[in-house]
Amino acid sequence: MEKVAVVTGTSSGIGFETALALAREGYYTYATMRDTTKGDKLKELASKENLKIDVLELDVDNENSAKTAIKHILDQKQRIDVLVNNAGWALWGCVEDVSVDEFKTQFETNFFSIIRLIQEVGPTMRNQGSGTIVNISSVVGRIGFPASPAYISSKFALEGLSESLRFEFAPFGVDVIIIEPGVIKTNFMKNMKMAKKSELDTVYKDITTKVVSGVKMMAEMGTPPKEVANVIVRAIKDKNPLPRYIVGNDAAMFLEAKKNKTDIEFENYLKKELY
Repeated sequence: MEKVAVVTGTSSGIGFETALALAREGYYTYATMRDTTKGDKLKELASKENLKIDVLELDVDNENSAKTAIKHILDQKQRIDVLVNNAGWALWGCVEDVSVDEFKTQFETNFFSIIRLIQEVGPTMRNQGSGTIVNISSVVGRIGFPASPAYISSKFALEGLSESLRFEFAPFGVDVIIIEPGVIKTNFMKNMKMAKKSELDTVYKDITTKVVSGVKMMAEMGTPPKEVANVIVRAIKDKNPLPRYIVGNDAAMFLEAKKNKTDIEFENYLKKELY
């Protein structure tokens, strides 16, 4: 029986590498993205390596697009074994510099779109009695710091959702896994946006600039997307998957420090690390 995987946000980075990794493991992989003209590299590699990869249009922010894509997949394959919710982006700016509408836009992609896809795929996995949902969170899904509250809040929300889903889906044989990468080495600027007001000379401009600069420096030595993809594949193959998998030395370092320090000690530690 051919197993089927669906990966969102596959035009680059983690999604790109995960689509390839799953196809190399024998999955018929639907590599979804908003703009399929960005899928040429995936198609080229799939042809070269004889991989079963189907580049498919899916705009995670659009309900009709999500429904259409999942229906297309089920019409073709009648099953979905793996869903990797990877599509996302980061908004920079302190709370007062980020409008409520900008917060909503951040959550639409990073949180609500994931609920939308799980609601589309969940019934199929339940009826199969098997399946794995992988939600790409971040180390900041468990650690807050300044200048990116919209992004961080969306990842905290995703972690809570994922923990709840583990309980809800477990009786039906469906696993839910959280992946927590640190700073990713490539495409840092591509998936980052500045809140409109944060680009002005506000009282928070200095702290935002310092934090963004600090994270940029970390990105130069960050975790390669391929390493994240390898962990995703390993997690899917685990007989009893863990609730979460940490990826990257920086992520492990921050979470270990958080575990071993008091809240105040950890705040002071973060200040030194970030700026």
